[in-house]
Amino acid sequence: MNRETVIAQALDLLDEVGLDAVSTRRLAKRLGVEQPSLYWYFRTKKDLLAAMAAAAMAPHATAPLPAAGDDWRGWFLENTRSFRRTLLMRRDGARLHAGTTPAGDLDRIRHKMDFLVAAGVPERDAQMAMLAAGRFTVGSVLEEQADAASGGGTEPPPDLPAIDHESAFEAGLALILGGLSGPSAA
Repeated sequence: MNRETVIAQALDLLDEVGLDAVSTRRLAKRLGVEQPSLYWYFRTKKDLLAAMAAAAMAPHATAPLPAAGDDWRGWFLENTRSFRRTLLMRRDGARLHAGTTPAGDLDRIRHKMDFLVAAGVPERDAQMAMLAAGRFTVGSVLEEQADAASGGGTEPPPDLPAIDHESAFEAGLALILGGLSGPSAA
């Protein structure tokens, strides 16, 4: 057993039982060890959850970074969509991620910010757009995963159009992008 195995098994447990039912006792049983042995790898459950959140974000955290000459608008859209796809890969992925600090991801975040600024987006606008897009995405996925967990939520009144999660996400993302100033795509 090693740290990576513990994290992988904890993520599998998350997918099976959901965030509320993940416990160190349950994880230890799954691993065939005594609960105190998990403290060798993680001092607290909070430390375990942080490691799980970082591991769950690996698909997004390893996505290609933008390069000079890339269309900043297209990149912004794809970056946010990638974040959404990654959150949706795990049961309760948005809840697991919410409130985490991207400590190991700071160089990537700086690169993304530098890319937007070099493309002509004012620095403050770039910062606020990345923050707004991230929080919007977490909130959207949180609602989507809550609906899935409850069996689809309630039906809207007949006089309101039904909007699926994907369409709602894309509409909100377009509004965020529309609020950014910068040079138009070539």
